[in-house]
Amino acid sequence: MTRSATMSIDLNADLGEGFGHWRLTDDEHLLSVVTSANVACGFHAGDPAIMRRVCDLAAERGVRIGAQVSYRDLAGFGRRSMDVPPAELAAEVAYQIGALEVFARAAGSRVAYVKPHGALYNRVVHDAEQAAAVVAGVLLAGGGRAVLGLPGSRLLSAAEEAGLPVVTEAFADRAYTARATLVPRGTADAVVSDPDAVVARAVSMALDGTVVAASGEPVPVGAGSLCVHGDTPGAVELARRVRAALEAAGVRVAAFS
Repeated sequence: MTRSATMSIDLNADLGEGFGHWRLTDDEHLLSVVTSANVACGFHAGDPAIMRRVCDLAAERGVRIGAQVSYRDLAGFGRRSMDVPPAELAAEVAYQIGALEVFARAAGSRVAYVKPHGALYNRVVHDAEQAAAVVAGVLLAGGGRAVLGLPGSRLLSAAEEAGLPVVTEAFADRAYTARATLVPRGTADAVVSDPDAVVARAVSMALDGTVVAASGEPVPVGAGSLCVHGDTPGAVELARRVRAALEAAGVRVAAFS
């Protein structure tokens, strides 16, 4: 069923994905478009100088700051699944949040939410133990921060049970399975590369709460936040087009937190 065209939706992107002289995301320009910034916290990308710079820019522009936590996998960009003991994973999640919080507060802002990255994001969709460990890490870091994740995931269930705010997320530039999960990276056409298709999918997700799966059928993906990946070629222009199309459809683009 079509939603009200007066609805509001958040637009987020993964930012701060660099290390030293290496830069993957165009943070400055993306922060002029998105309403929430998922900032890499050093485990899959990012370093202290980058984290500080992104927090300063986000605070200046009124963009909400989120901790994008990951497995400790800098070489693999956080996209390799790892069997980390729950207590260790909880501590590492809290560590990443705490590191980013220092820079967010120095910029006059705060870490408003937490979003897992890459392999950890996909793992906590179905792995209850790893999901509980991530939530334990969020609680350990304090502050009652919101948790951003896939609708129906173990992560959001665990966060709700712990009394944390949850926000459902959809991906305009990723392919979906018939079960409303993401097609694994490494699979053909896992990333939607046609800009027109990404824009159309974003509007459909916002207004109808659906997207066409890779197998051809519509699946529900009701979300409070839409993600456009910052490492996608042409990400800035794509994000601008997505935001413009949402607003043209009557959707208010605003941060969820």
